[in-house]
Amino acid sequence: MRRAFKFLLRPTVKQAAALTAMLDDHRALYDAALQERRDAYRHPSRVTVRYGDQ
Repeated sequence: MRRAFKFLLRPTVKQAAALTAMLDDHRALYDAALQERRDAYRHPSRVTVRYGDQ
């Protein structure tokens, strides 16, 4: 039988700000990498850039 545990985060105000900043940074990085892959594929040579290659 599998059991799942949910841990409730109760960050302090400072920790919540740090988590939000980290999430924003990761989102920006992922979006930039996705755009790079889209641009490479739209290029006339249609080069495929994989997630692992980046």
